Amino acid sequence: MSITRLETSARMSRVVVHNNTAYLCGQVAEDRTAGIEDQTRTMLAKVDALLESVNSSREQILSATIYIKDMSHFAAMNSVWDNWVPSGFAPARACVQASMASPELLVEISVVAAITE
Repeated sequence: MSITRLETSARMSRVVVHNNTAYLCGQVAEDRTAGIEDQTRTMLAKVDALLESVNSSREQILSATIYIKDMSHFAAMNSVWDNWVPSGFAPARACVQASMASPELLVEISVVAAITE
């Protein structure tokens, strides 16, 4: 059994790879002072970069869990998400309202994706 952990600290790894599956830690926005749409865009750009680093892509996302600070932002977050997810490749997804680790954060995502062999 092979498990690869990337960008590991004492607390977590940014990516864990096992059996051609990538597990991404929670990703948040670059600019925590931005609005929900910009936070969602930069968060998803980080997901793209991490997936690329392990030979995966948004077309290979199996599941996504989105944590949103306030459901009043749900439609605006979804407008960015809907433009980001390629047509025909929507993953299994959950979206829940949650307290965030930092008060400025409006959205966070955790992703599981298949890896191209």
